[in-house]
Amino acid sequence: MTAEVTAQRPAEQPGLKPTSPGFFGQFLNLALPYWNSDWRTRGILVLFVALTMAQVVIPILVNLWSANLFNALEQRSMDRFVAQAGALLGILALAMTITSTHLVVKRRMQIGWRRWLTRQVLDDWMAESRHYLVSHMPGDHDNPDGRISEDIRNTCESAIDLAHSLFYCLLLLISFIQILWSLSGVIIVTLFDTPLPIPGHMVFVSILYASAGTTAAVLLGRPLVSTVNMRQTVEANFRFGLVRVRENSEAIALLHGEPDERRRLSDLFTAARHGFNLQTTALAKVFVFSSGYSVLATGFPFLIAAPRYISGAISLGELMQIAQAFQQMTSALSWPVDNLSKAAEWKASVERVLSLHNALQELKRHQAVADQTHTITVVAGDRPALVFNDLCVSKADGSGIVSNFSETIEQGERVLISGDPGAAIKLFKVVAGLWPWGCGHVLKPNDADIFFMPQRPYLPIARLRSVLAYPAGPDNFEQATLAAALDRVGLSHLTQVLEDTTTWDNVLTLGEQQRLGFARLLLHRPNWIFIQEATDGLHADGEHEMMQLVREEFPTATVITVGYHSSLEAYHERKLSLEPSKDGPIQVKASPLDGSERRRKMSPLDLRNWLIHPLRRQTERRDT
Repeated sequence: MTAEVTAQRPAEQPGLKPTSPGFFGQFLNLALPYWNSDWRTRGILVLFVALTMAQVVIPILVNLWSANLFNALEQRSMDRFVAQAGALLGILALAMTITSTHLVVKRRMQIGWRRWLTRQVLDDWMAESRHYLVSHMPGDHDNPDGRISEDIRNTCESAIDLAHSLFYCLLLLISFIQILWSLSGVIIVTLFDTPLPIPGHMVFVSILYASAGTTAAVLLGRPLVSTVNMRQTVEANFRFGLVRVRENSEAIALLHGEPDERRRLSDLFTAARHGFNLQTTALAKVFVFSSGYSVLATGFPFLIAAPRYISGAISLGELMQIAQAFQQMTSALSWPVDNLSKAAEWKASVERVLSLHNALQELKRHQAVADQTHTITVVAGDRPALVFNDLCVSKADGSGIVSNFSETIEQGERVLISGDPGAAIKLFKVVAGLWPWGCGHVLKPNDADIFFMPQRPYLPIARLRSVLAYPAGPDNFEQATLAAALDRVGLSHLTQVLEDTTTWDNVLTLGEQQRLGFARLLLHRPNWIFIQEATDGLHADGEHEMMQLVREEFPTATVITVGYHSSLEAYHERKLSLEPSKDGPIQVKASPLDGSERRRKMSPLDLRNWLIHPLRRQTERRDT
């Protein structure tokens, strides 16, 4: 069978954009499900609000205590002074109790929310191979590990910190407006020879002072948000570069690539340093203003209220009470100034979490609708065969790779797929459900126990028995079974370290890792085996041993191999070659691998067995 495969662009995938109105709308959609999840969460939130309200009582008590203390000092009354000293101890005990309890409750809220949000994003990320698919989608959602670990942490912790400080400042503002209004009295201002009484003038002075400061701070701090976002991105890139070097340290050392890696890491750090410097410049502008603003706020109320004290209109205690109330009210109104930097970092983290979350949700919706026009449909068929029906494969951006590809692989066949590496591997990924972009249908065999063998098997950092049994649990196989599997693939020397834990992909050679993949195959005993270049790390004899192992241990299994070694043809009956044609489109050429060609590719020992055992040959043909 020969099929024409043209590289044409399929219909564009429908854009699935988040419907939230904006940043805060998207953030609320992300956060509210947790706070509505159960009564415990709502209960701890109510307790948190109550403790925040109790916190406001402390500065009010301190303000009243300050007035009584300075009045006692002005009157030189020792009895009243001693009474105020005792009152201070009571206020101190109350403040310590409320503050410590509030801290414990706040941190429980932070870790509870972070745990929930991390689980939500992790579940979406790890479901249906989205952790792989999202890396091929266009958009700003790189470094998902950093977004899940660091940005979710900052999102949850900073959101609660900022919400608490804002609510506290609002309560503080409401409380001290009343105090400052009653203490300010009424002053008379003459305007055009007309006396105008102004009650609560210190309240208006405080509002004007804080408004001017907040406006100036917001204007000065506007560049801070973009610099914070940029810095987090370049820092994540630098971390990822370091991780890549660690993961590929052996290859780098063998090739003596340290100078090039050092230059690459130096460039990444230069970008991180540039981001740091830009953020420093933006922060310096904000800090220059905010430091002067806070110092001026300390003495400004005394300058305004002192004339009334000098004239005898108010006592020393009232002067101090006015100054403290002014400072508390100004501090509450200055919340944007004090929290501008933290809010910028929080917003940048939320945007990074939302970018990943939205990409995963888009994938989730895309997988759910399974539109036949824009998505490859992979479902179980009604017979034991793998059927490609009018399959179109495209890139994530919609550009075409393969289209109108139809082929059937029956149970027991052994098929080699070679030719264009990109197209061949894409077909492999389509069957595995790792490539939904395109159109058409793939009918998987109805009785299939499929086992995929990638080029380099995944080796988790765990006990070797867990690595060998993966993805099954380490206790699913007896010690003797594991040892027998290792011995069968030529790794008997690893039997002694089955209980050891290390970074196995750094300890084992690529050939040993690929042999370990075949040991997994022996343990799981599937009836459909997909091999993706899983022998290219072995020498010719080793490749023959592993492919012969598959033939002997799985005589009735279906074997589909993606590989480019001509020696692999000896172990297959049919070949699908994906090759570019002269005018550009890829062609799929299906050709049988007859007995003569198979015998030509076999080793002398294998050929001898083939000739000496005709009954075995007949049985093998019937089974396959």
